[in-house]
Amino acid sequence: MATQLAAQAPAYRYGWGDAATTAGAGVVALLPAALKLPSLPPPCVPCDPSALWSVDRRVLGADSRAAGTVSDVALFGVVGLGGWLAVSGTPRTVARGNAATYVDALAITLAATNWSKALVHRSRPVLYTSGAAAAATVRDNRMSFPSGHTSMAFAAATSYLVLSRRQHQRHATRNAVLLYLGAAGVGALRLEAGRHFPTDVLGGAALGTSVGWLVARFHP
Repeated sequence: MATQLAAQAPAYRYGWGDAATTAGAGVVALLPAALKLPSLPPPCVPCDPSALWSVDRRVLGADSRAAGTVSDVALFGVVGLGGWLAVSGTPRTVARGNAATYVDALAITLAATNWSKALVHRSRPVLYTSGAAAAATVRDNRMSFPSGHTSMAFAAATSYLVLSRRQHQRHATRNAVLLYLGAAGVGALRLEAGRHFPTDVLGGAALGTSVGWLVARFHP
């Protein structure tokens, strides 16, 4: 039955439109850096921790370089595994459509994340510590919300979940659970590294999940 359903499932289309979408989203994602956004200085140096929500104050003081490095590796692992699962065991034409949809979701998520960071202009946790004076000169320390690692990881997990279930792929639910656990781990590591507040991670998860679902659901 599973084999029959997979054979009858509609395949995603792919073509120059996908290349244009991915390339366009990539250019849009690079614009904030090219325009040196955000251009405004930090609103406070150091900032007052009492202005934060209590859940965000809990990560102040966290500064694990090891966690930051592991979060990079974990993100590549989630994105790579999601892409491999999306195309593994499928006919070549289906695999190409799945790959195009998956990459579109990631590219659009990256563009949305980078512009959200530039527009929200939120200070990272380090600007609420004694090291704020030195950190204030780094523009990246004013781009805390949302967590880009988390948004990309959740976009990968969600786009895989939607496309795999639409095509009745084997072990779709099990694989999606593994990807979501990996994405949650990425978010937790970003907190341990002191790079984000919990609300940054939640915002990244919401953004990545939304874009991943929309792209995989409405891609032709």
